Amino acid sequence: MRSRSSRLEPESEDAAAALIDRARYPIDDLGSPAAAALIAECRRQLAATGACLLPGFLRPEALAAMAAEAASLSSLAHRTPGSRSTAYLEAPDESFPQGHPKRRMQPTSVGAVAYDLIPPEALLRRLYEWDGLLAFLAQALGREKLYRYADPLGALNVAVMEEGEGLLWHFDQTDFVVSLLLEKCAHGGVFEYAPLIRGPDEPNYERVWRLLDGAREEVIALDMAPGTLVLFQGRYSIHRVTAVEGARPRLIALFGYDTKPGTMSSERLKLRRYGRVG
Repeated sequence: MRSRSSRLEPESEDAAAALIDRARYPIDDLGSPAAAALIAECRRQLAATGACLLPGFLRPEALAAMAAEAASLSSLAHRTPGSRSTAYLEAPDESFPQGHPKRRMQPTSVGAVAYDLIPPEALLRRLYEWDGLLAFLAQALGREKLYRYADPLGALNVAVMEEGEGLLWHFDQTDFVVSLLLEKCAHGGVFEYAPLIRGPDEPNYERVWRLLDGAREEVIALDMAPGTLVLFQGRYSIHRVTAVEGARPRLIALFGYDTKPGTMSSERLKLRRYGRVG
């Protein structure tokens, strides 16, 4: 892995910034008019649809190196065979009627490579740990300050989806998720979502129920190319990844941030996602 990425491997913050197409995304100069325009566009997209896509975020050489890194780690991904959950990532609530979204269980399958298995020299890890990216994301998301997760397993992970695997319709338990697509599968593996289908004070169970029954009128499919950075507000927008088809896996990096320091994943989540708590 090191031999394929050594000429791109950052030894400083300037080198970490060099992984990014800064002509298009000048995130290392947040005081510039171009950066201000970029941040405004990110906020506009988030307000309109709950998602912001930044295609071509990485330089082609950096993307190729990071994809190779992720592929070399993919055999370390943990899976939970036969995993099922509700759209709320909770146990079914039997106080609701049969078939209700709070009770309905869906199959889901994805492998996850934990943060502590990603070598410190990996470009992906260097990008995640770069303060410049952290500062840009805080402004793009309209937050005063962001912190990286303190979780040694979940701060950064690589989701590995192989043939037949897909991610269930669900809401996130955090306000936002930042992801970076590294490898696209041959067919399937499409990210789909229904923007802002519920609100802070209105669960809109009827709309969620219709979607789980197969209604498509609110669904948006995002055809993302590798190298796309995505900011997604998944607490109120239900979403899934369709089943992967073909031998090439779908590889995507998930960056963990919060508005307060010291964030850790729950032991239940760690066991399900990584098969261990530490």
